[in-house]
Amino acid sequence: MNLLLKPSTVNNKSKINITGSKSESNRLLLLQALYPSIKLENISNSDDSVLMTDALSSSSEIVDIHHAGTAMRFLTAYFSIQEGREVTLTGSKRMKERPIQILVEALQELGADIEYVENSGFPPIKIKGKKLTKNKVSLQANVSSQYISALLLIASKLENGLELTLEGEITSVPYVNMTLSLLDEIGVESSFVGNKITVKSNSKSQIPNPSNQQPTTLTVESDWSSASYYFSIAALCEVGTEITLSSYKENSLQGDSALVEIYKHFGVETTFENHSIILRKSSFVNQKSLIVNLQSSPDIAQTIAVTCFALGIPCDLTGLHTLKIKETDRLVALKTEIEKLGGQVDITDKSLHLATSNIIKEYVPVKTYNDHRMAMAFAPLALKTPIVIEDAEVVSKSYPTFWDDLESIGFKITK
Repeated sequence: MNLLLKPSTVNNKSKINITGSKSESNRLLLLQALYPSIKLENISNSDDSVLMTDALSSSSEIVDIHHAGTAMRFLTAYFSIQEGREVTLTGSKRMKERPIQILVEALQELGADIEYVENSGFPPIKIKGKKLTKNKVSLQANVSSQYISALLLIASKLENGLELTLEGEITSVPYVNMTLSLLDEIGVESSFVGNKITVKSNSKSQIPNPSNQQPTTLTVESDWSSASYYFSIAALCEVGTEITLSSYKENSLQGDSALVEIYKHFGVETTFENHSIILRKSSFVNQKSLIVNLQSSPDIAQTIAVTCFALGIPCDLTGLHTLKIKETDRLVALKTEIEKLGGQVDITDKSLHLATSNIIKEYVPVKTYNDHRMAMAFAPLALKTPIVIEDAEVVSKSYPTFWDDLESIGFKITK
């Protein structure tokens, strides 16, 4: 499905309800599978979280998680400790190109029984679940924080807990801290000092904190990555425009909450009120080059790059090395699509430089590369020029109602 988005005016004082964070939801769904007494509210309605839910409840010998990278990493760890169960974990063609060797080797070092079905270092993988008694392992930490979180999520169910030593600079630290904070919320003890993370064992109990017999109910905060597209929309709107999004916390666990500070550069002011955020275009845009390191929040890189392009502002984005192993090579995809629209982009394997451009071509078809964030990041451009989003249904991976929500605030969208 290709969609044509035509220039329109956003309704002032628009309101959008966004479902739970995909990152928090998938972590909590796995913890709920380990500790059934946990009750969850406001779970993400994304494809990834639906796939995660289905995989955790499946009794099949083959589990296909399609494009869901988080699910692939987390479930590799989860099935490794399901004693007596044998599972082949597979995914889409792109998933079979996304590396998993670092996590597999760490699990094997702990005693896990995992083998590659096709290509060494990549899914699909065959996992024979067993009790893991070893508790010390080292992990290369500068590739993907999801490898770290996968180990931490199962750590309390290991016979002797886990002592994880991280080697190299740690990627996306907020996501590691998110995992540890969620463990803390359900009563699992951990510590993170220097490059070492320790998680205590709770392998004998079906409840997170044996001293507390009451069920634990957790409400998932709404997704900040999904909010990023409205920050971009607000930046492209007239001064005085307001968009309210719910439900958000000022002390968020999500690294993408960095949007609040970053988008001040574009004249967007954020106010927290009654579990919501109000985005207000409060001033004209700062035309100076935006220079920001996104190592802690790489998922908002596409949104920021497109915002800068739309406003004719140069930018230098760094800390983007993980973007090459996402649903697509996001750096190459950004360069290709922005240049089709009239921009000039230079990339390395971990950075993006956007030169100033006052030209935005009309009716350009933006390719989405099976990547939900490509579709949503480019959508706000419709406030400046007519644009076509190819394979627009890809947004269901993280935000199924995205196009409906855009229409509700004034966007003109046709197939």
